[in-house]
Amino acid sequence: MEFHIQMGGARPDVPRLDEALRNADPAALVDLHGATLRVATSLGIAELRSVIALAGYPLPADQVMPQPSICCGGCSG
Repeated sequence: MEFHIQMGGARPDVPRLDEALRNADPAALVDLHGATLRVATSLGIAELRSVIALAGYPLPADQVMPQPSICCGGCSG
C-alpha cells in the first residue's frame, strides 16, 4: 500500500526513515517529494505511524493519507 505523509515544515532524515521502515518491512520504499513523504509498505497505518515515531517523527493520524492502489494484478497471475 502507498501512503503520502505531509511533513509540513519538518525536513525528515530520509535515510533514517528508510532504515527504520526496512527494519519493519524489508520491501518498504520511501522518498520525499517536496513536503510529502511517500511510503510504499505492507504495514498498516498504525504500524507505519509507530515506526516513523520511533525514528523521531511522531505524526497525527490525519497526516498519513492512504493512496488508492494502482496495481493491475498482472504480475501475480
